[in-house]
Amino acid sequence: MSFQRQRGLHTSGSCDQHTWMALVEAGWRLGDRLLVLAAPQLRGDDIAELQDDLNRLGFDCGRPDGIFGPATTRALVDFQRNGGLTPDGICGARTVRMLELLRRQTGSGPGVASVREALTTQASLRTLRIVVGQFGGLSAIARSVTRRLRTSGATVMSTDEYEAAAQAAAANRFGAHVYVGFEARSDNRSMCSYFAVPTFESIGGRVLATGIAENWTTSLLPAPEVQGMRLPVLRETRMPAVLCSLGPIRAAVDATDAVTDAVVEAVIAWTSGISPTEA
Repeated sequence: MSFQRQRGLHTSGSCDQHTWMALVEAGWRLGDRLLVLAAPQLRGDDIAELQDDLNRLGFDCGRPDGIFGPATTRALVDFQRNGGLTPDGICGARTVRMLELLRRQTGSGPGVASVREALTTQASLRTLRIVVGQFGGLSAIARSVTRRLRTSGATVMSTDEYEAAAQAAAANRFGAHVYVGFEARSDNRSMCSYFAVPTFESIGGRVLATGIAENWTTSLLPAPEVQGMRLPVLRETRMPAVLCSLGPIRAAVDATDAVTDAVVEAVIAWTSGISPTEA
């Protein structure tokens, strides 16, 4: 449970698939292996370290999610070209040594990815592309939120894929500006989660999650805790994402109208220039 808490996962105390994968990824350190764009994409803490270094040096590879994808490859090639290395997009021993050398000469700021997110805003609800997802048991809430957002002028796609990776992939293909998901809990607890790791947090996700919590009016469910986490759907979406975990299911369904009000009001405020979003 301590490991799950540290990794931003649900603290179930069970070594489920997500926890096992996190354990495997935690075993890698930068320089342990060659990093290259592959299929399936490589994942690990060594990649997150690489992304963090590149972002701090001004080579924007997006959020440090620990996934070696095209954006990381482009940033790496740019870094190698600027550093006089072979720009092959492969992070090997020479690239690691150059990163270690430059790392000692840089500050400890948030990096270019965080700065970019803080400077980018979404102008209007009518230009917003939203994906609303649910993982079983809360389809009534997902349908209600989808319907209300569409009535308000947003372009909305809904998904109830079982796997988080499938929902994230659908949101990425859709070119969504924001993802809002719902999952049921068995206990009497509510949580609004956004993507965060020790070196980065999604500002847009945090502001939206906080807005939902602040607009909470129902007494059927406890007010949601706002927490930065590294849950799969938050990690793999390329846009600000919020996952609302609500329980118990019956109380959550009974509070559908109130939950819908809180989410839609938060999204409207989020698009009015009050809050920043990711590009």
